[in-house]
Amino acid sequence: MPIKYLLTPELRIRLKQPLGILIEGSFVDTMRRLKALVEKEKPSSIIAVGDTVSRNLTENGFAPKLTIVDNKCMRRNTKPPRLATDQAFYVKNPEGTITDEAEETIASALQGKQTVKIIVDGEEDLLALPAIIHSADKSFVIYGQPYQGIVVVKATSEKKAEIEAILKSIERCSKS
Repeated sequence: MPIKYLLTPELRIRLKQPLGILIEGSFVDTMRRLKALVEKEKPSSIIAVGDTVSRNLTENGFAPKLTIVDNKCMRRNTKPPRLATDQAFYVKNPEGTITDEAEETIASALQGKQTVKIIVDGEEDLLALPAIIHSADKSFVIYGQPYQGIVVVKATSEKKAEIEAILKSIERCSKS
């Protein structure tokens, strides 16, 4: 399982800041504000990263094209969210990494027309990054910001370039 990117202390600090719009508030408030944002922006697709975000979006009438889960919440095992998707894939992605397998599966899932669930053996936290890069323009990639709310990242050429620069700075030379 080749590791393509490995979380560095510098990147850990950088990623504590939201990559997009932080929607804070109660669960009801965040879902209401997200619905308003989706109605206004009309994203080309929605990608959900994280078990709680995926569950909440699905239960509130959103239909993510891609959901990425690890059956954990705050690193504790949790009941897998019930997500209606056309396909499911399983990938290995250890904590603090992005594996080639995970990135390739995300890229492939976002190319097709079907809805896809990726179940991660390991941790899905960093997989929002390749999801942003590989998503269609104007897509929303949504992930949780612990103890604060949800983050909505609109995939634009500028945002993709920003994420690519971050990843390029930590790319592993040795793919072992």
